[in-house]
Amino acid sequence: MILKLFLVVLVIVALAIVGLATQIIFKKNGQFPETHVGHNKNMRKLGIRCAKTIDSVEQKKANKELQFKYLRLADENEA
Repeated sequence: MILKLFLVVLVIVALAIVGLATQIIFKKNGQFPETHVGHNKNMRKLGIRCAKTIDSVEQKKANKELQFKYLRLADENEA
C-alpha cells in the first residue's frame, strides 16, 4: 500500500515538473524569464528600477551636492 502511494506521488510530482518545464523545453532559446527588475525590458520602459539602483543614484547625487557645498576657491592673497 505504501509503495503504491509512493509511486502515485512520484508520478504526480514528475508530471508537475514536466508541466512547469514545457515552456522552457520547447521554447527556441529555452531560458527562464528574467524576473530581476533591472533586467526586465517592460519595467525599464515604465521607468521602474530596483531599490538598490535608485539608492546608488541618490547617493551619488548627495555626494555631488556635498562636494559643491564645501568647495571653496583659494584667495589670491592666501596663495
